[in-house]
Amino acid sequence: MNTAATNASFAEPALRAPTHGDVLAAAARIAPHAHVTPVMRSHALDAMAGCELHFKCENLQRAGAFKFRGACNAVFSLSDEEIARGIVTQSSGNHGAAVALAARLRGTTATVVAPHSTPKIKLAAIAGYGARIVPCDTLQASRDAVTAEVLAETGGVLVHPFNDARVIAGQGTATLELLAAVPGLDALVAPVSGGGLLSGTCLAARGIDPAIELFGAEPEGARDAHDSLQCGQRITGRVADTVCDGLRSELGTLTFPILREHLRDILLVDDAAVIAAMRLIWERMKLVVEPSAAVPLAAVLARRERFAGRRVGLVLSGGNVDLDALASLFASM
Repeated sequence: MNTAATNASFAEPALRAPTHGDVLAAAARIAPHAHVTPVMRSHALDAMAGCELHFKCENLQRAGAFKFRGACNAVFSLSDEEIARGIVTQSSGNHGAAVALAARLRGTTATVVAPHSTPKIKLAAIAGYGARIVPCDTLQASRDAVTAEVLAETGGVLVHPFNDARVIAGQGTATLELLAAVPGLDALVAPVSGGGLLSGTCLAARGIDPAIELFGAEPEGARDAHDSLQCGQRITGRVADTVCDGLRSELGTLTFPILREHLRDILLVDDAAVIAAMRLIWERMKLVVEPSAAVPLAAVLARRERFAGRRVGLVLSGGNVDLDALASLFASM
């Protein structure tokens, strides 16, 4: 198998900088397949935060997370010839399930390289949508190495979880919907891992309202994105230590410059604050969210003075929480 040829055919559409126009095209492409998720409010949480919060509920998206948007856009933009080769990706869970579902809808196969630390509920979802799972270690270098081996073995087409223009554009469609439902927001906050969601958020928001302030939210134990933007270059190779299993990746070569150009700041929170915010969402909004999805609320609650009196959009990124581990998770507070 000629791996170089495979990568070349992948790189042209995927490894260029996406634009606001790409987000608009993605919205049209995924419209027959993705849910338009609701925007919800909580007066109790508004009072706690000291501002007006608007929650974009991507935990109610197909496959339980925003990831279906990017996976769907990428898979449905492929040619029939590419689709016949099958799809390959790497994922700590949500993106893998999203790719597996999109591949099934498109009538092709999917192979997902997943770290050993991936929660069982997410592995079950990947397998349930019909994908083959190949395990790897948690470090990004291991994910990349095993993914390269699978690509060489299968000849499949790579749909990267965040360093892919088509994926970034698809993730941005959540913000298009949010700003259509709630125009005139002062600020948007989304979680950051590899940066695909946050990059798409930036592109979508800037094309609609250049004045809106854009923030990332990140766990203290996986603060590579925050530190990368602080020092002006991508930081790689760190071992993340956080309960937020969906936020352990490092920024990609595509996402880093987008975030550097558009973000106001990345807000850090510790795991205890994340779990407390997650519990608030469960209790006050009756919504099932995973820890990664609660990071934006935790960040806003910790910074009342920064967001006081403002209208703030928060992306609830996913709801694929391991219910068997929930009691011990809340007990750790």
